[in-house]
Amino acid sequence: MTARPLPIEQVAQKSGQILDEMGKAIVGKRPFLERILCAILADGHVLIEDLPGLAKTLSARSFAIVLGLTFKRIQFTPDLLPADITGGYVFNRNRGSFELVKGPIFANLILGDEINRAPAKTQAAMLEAMEERQVTLEGETLRLPSPFIVLATQNPIESEGTFPLPEAQLDRFMIRLAVGYPSAEEELEILKRRWERREDAIELRQMTDTDELLSMRRTIEMVYVHPDLAQYIVALVQASRTEMHVAVGASPRASLALLKLSRARAAMEGRDFVIPDDVKCIAREVLMHRIMLKPDVWAIGRAVRDVVESLIRSIPVPKVKGL
Repeated sequence: MTARPLPIEQVAQKSGQILDEMGKAIVGKRPFLERILCAILADGHVLIEDLPGLAKTLSARSFAIVLGLTFKRIQFTPDLLPADITGGYVFNRNRGSFELVKGPIFANLILGDEINRAPAKTQAAMLEAMEERQVTLEGETLRLPSPFIVLATQNPIESEGTFPLPEAQLDRFMIRLAVGYPSAEEELEILKRRWERREDAIELRQMTDTDELLSMRRTIEMVYVHPDLAQYIVALVQASRTEMHVAVGASPRASLALLKLSRARAAMEGRDFVIPDDVKCIAREVLMHRIMLKPDVWAIGRAVRDVVESLIRSIPVPKVKGL
């Protein structure tokens, strides 16, 4: 059954309630949580890259609880096999036949913890699931639950025992985020909450369910995008391919991601139309992991972030009448 869209005001109200509840577990990271929720509403996957201990795993687990989604965690290790993710057919001696044993990929929200600790052949097991929302076992195609979201965490590539993610897999993540260290005040608040509740576990309420989440997604598909803003999105992505310091620019998936994320952000703010700030707000997180710099740029100390910031500043923001 196709989900029915909700009033735009209801989407904004529900988004605020979800973020408020998430704030009980994650202190002082509202913009970070907003971007994750934005990607979830836009039907995209999220890659969270940062140092250990900065609540990457807690964020994914908390979202599953608050959104009312089935949740599975996959700990990526160097010896993890593709079948450990997708499952497979196992012979049942009692029945004398092979039976399907589904792997942890069959859930609404998948936490791929330390995803870059597994080699490329295991990363490849995620590609079909992330793009097609299905897996193929012994020639049989099995659909994954809807919604299906991957929140993957990875340690910086300089960390010991990590493997670079293939470009094809990076491109399938709608956005890449970093958590960042908390401020002194936020870290003190984390300690205060811990000693007041007297246990590690954090009680979170379920604020929605899969049906309502799918309805929110239907609403986002109705958000208006002015043709000039669509052209602005294309110009940003096209510029990433022609920038002098870039070896490989962003693919058309980046354009689609900007379109969907800008619509989701507009709906979260109670608007049924996109404004330029919706695009600019999320452009960095969409472009940074899709761009490869030329070797000589690395040699002079230029970072991807600097190049992306320069690229965004170089594209004129359209002035759309009526917005």
